[in-house]
Amino acid sequence: MNWKKVLLIAFALVLTMGLVACDGDDPVADIEEALDPDNGDAISIVVVTSPSGVDDGSFNQNNYEGVQNFIEHFDGEVNVNTIREPEMDNAVNAVEQIVANYDIVVLPGFQFAGITPVAEANPDTYFILVDTFPVDEEGEEVELANVFAMRFAEQESGFFAGIAAALETETGKVAFVGGGAIPPVVNYHFGFDSGVNFANAHLGTDAEIVELAAFSGTDVRDIEIGGNYVGTFNDEARGKQIGDALIAEDVDIMFVAAGGSGNGAFTAAKEADDVMVIGCDVDQFDLGVDGDRNVVLTSALKVMDLNVERQIQAIVDGAFVGGNYVMQADTESTGMVTLDGRHQLHPDTVTAILEAFDGVKIGDIVPPGNFSDDTPDDFPGL
Repeated sequence: MNWKKVLLIAFALVLTMGLVACDGDDPVADIEEALDPDNGDAISIVVVTSPSGVDDGSFNQNNYEGVQNFIEHFDGEVNVNTIREPEMDNAVNAVEQIVANYDIVVLPGFQFAGITPVAEANPDTYFILVDTFPVDEEGEEVELANVFAMRFAEQESGFFAGIAAALETETGKVAFVGGGAIPPVVNYHFGFDSGVNFANAHLGTDAEIVELAAFSGTDVRDIEIGGNYVGTFNDEARGKQIGDALIAEDVDIMFVAAGGSGNGAFTAAKEADDVMVIGCDVDQFDLGVDGDRNVVLTSALKVMDLNVERQIQAIVDGAFVGGNYVMQADTESTGMVTLDGRHQLHPDTVTAILEAFDGVKIGDIVPPGNFSDDTPDDFPGL
């Protein structure tokens, strides 16, 4: 599916949030009746995650918090379970084994792209798929009436991180650290490079992006993309190795989008002097505490909790619309932590980020992602 076409169609749909009827049988209507709070029915929800679980302080946890946020304002009964699947390749099979027990299944991660046959076999169950779209046996994207699948324009948040890094670096050297070179992470990477280039072009900075050849990434197109990639999301030792190597090259700000592997880069920053980290996906300020200091400069946001909460609420309200959507700044789904007490940015940097956010939100600035025709060296707004 054409990426730009998806952006246009997806947001037109998500803003209307009308009710979609299927030919003949309407699984949405069936579930509305089953989950009618007026009938006293309890809603059963399960969150199935990667090995890092719902307490990873990052991606999975933020999705789980979306469920918890819904529960806080819902008057009815909700039963929630979490399942940590240790084998990424077994993720879809794990869901198939338990799906009959739940009304709503929340699936954070690209490993659930193959959920299509399970969703089709369980039309009376809602699926909230995060960070990927469902695919068929040939790997082609499909849209399903009972699946709300969301990707995020991570390149937007990465763009803000790049601006922050370029404006705040003291050594003039900054770097991106990724986990696996999957599209969401590459989006962050390309966005970061774009933000640094933007700051150099328009904000008076002269920051250098440091990439170590030994850790260069190769994306899903089998294209070498540079950066500094661990190769996985659960190798803290290798994450620290990359962090140490970058610090040895005089890098003083690292944007880390590496899941559990990123904890190693955080450790490397804590062991060094005057090195800062930009967190990823969620507000990671608390993870930066190191004695009487904090190594987290700020965090790039992918607002999953709000969107998960929105979809559960839509189910209850009878306003659920299955389909594939790309979440962007215009729905407050990307951004940067600028809340007082949760960052260490100079006020001028905050102003620059907020101005850039406005430019991205209205489309004057369009940072490139993994599948964009544009590049970090040539994109609208640069």
